[in-house]
Amino acid sequence: MTKVKKEKNVEEETGGTEKSYQELIASVNPIANPLASRKLSKKLYKCVKKAAKIKQIRLGIKQVQKFINKGERGIVVLAGDTLPIDVYSHLPIVCEERNLPYAYVPSKVDLGLSAGSKRPSCVVMIKPNDEYKESYDECLEEVTALPKPI
Repeated sequence: MTKVKKEKNVEEETGGTEKSYQELIASVNPIANPLASRKLSKKLYKCVKKAAKIKQIRLGIKQVQKFINKGERGIVVLAGDTLPIDVYSHLPIVCEERNLPYAYVPSKVDLGLSAGSKRPSCVVMIKPNDEYKESYDECLEEVTALPKPI
């Protein structure tokens, strides 16, 4: 099967309006490091979706910041295409101070949709829970293994 046919099949399956991972990466901020791979991004979106079903996520910059300061644990997922950068540029530093794992995904629209919101979301914190423990642990392991920026 040629590359063109594969792309057409993917467009038919997804509805044709979604951007590819490469197109999404092109619009990512310069501070988006460590950026999750395509595979890890999908795992994170699925984990966010599972957590959102049982209300085990924190959504938005204010809420995530508040609960990090209270000492809550979890994986922080940031959207790499958020502008202006100043809105959330302090969060990776706060996460590193508190030893919280964090990663950037390329799209705030996809992050918002996976969290069950119709609006784009800049930041989501996935809280650990027994109902999706396997998925959470897998994501936690991979996010922790990502190289941190210098």
